[in-house]
Amino acid sequence: MHSWVFDAIGTRWRLDAGTDIDRSAVLSLVEGFDRIWSRFRGDSEVTRLRTTGHVDLGEHAPEIFALYDRLHRLTDGAMSPAIGASLERLGYDADYTLTAHGEAVAAFRWTDARREGSTIEVDQPVVVDIGAVGKGYLADRVADLVGEPVTVDASGDIVHRGPQPLRVAMEHPADPSKAVGVIEVPPGHAVAASAANRRIWGEGLHHILDARTGRPASDIVATWAVAPSAALADGLATALFFVSPERVLDEFPGVGCAVIDRSLRIRAIGLPGEVFR
Repeated sequence: MHSWVFDAIGTRWRLDAGTDIDRSAVLSLVEGFDRIWSRFRGDSEVTRLRTTGHVDLGEHAPEIFALYDRLHRLTDGAMSPAIGASLERLGYDADYTLTAHGEAVAAFRWTDARREGSTIEVDQPVVVDIGAVGKGYLADRVADLVGEPVTVDASGDIVHRGPQPLRVAMEHPADPSKAVGVIEVPPGHAVAASAANRRIWGEGLHHILDARTGRPASDIVATWAVAPSAALADGLATALFFVSPERVLDEFPGVGCAVIDRSLRIRAIGLPGEVFR
């Protein structure tokens, strides 16, 4: 087994593969993706949407936006890739000030954007943030590049393409030293987790925002999703802050999910593994 741990796009990655890992190719892929999609970079393509109304976001844009379209409909507009403006106003900005310097603002209406293939056109400055699916999507692409068997762990977004199920602990949102269950990720699947306490910097301020209001979600504190791709698992882990597990499974049959609400009550549906009641 060949393993490699490295830091990229602001997080820790671990690759475990059955063959030698082409590290330069992986880093090139990650850098190219970041150069297009990072709102934290002044030279990224999405940053240009702040000053120009038309950009080409490259080969991955159609697939990413198609998934966002489904998640936008699933959550009645709560999920949008145009949520970046409120994130910045509340302090999750390029300088990581983590200090609110404005009121929350509803996201630009995503349905008003004009899209064709990989291009997007808007009539006003828009701050795009694909954090709800981007890291998972990139983890999928890294796994494609490395080849099977491989497990890609992008700090909570895990792609598993190995011969046996992968056991992953479900971290207790109030005590990281404890687990609320164990997920057995099937081969060819991915798991993603999201928690309001992962990035929290003020009273009620965290990174999971409702695009309809620009304000942080408040009823759910942690979620997990298992799906055929990390992009989908990542997106559903955010969607579960706004819609029930039952509604998620109606739209995406065959996935598994779990949520913990503010009372620390856990609900799981279709999740492979064991939840500690």
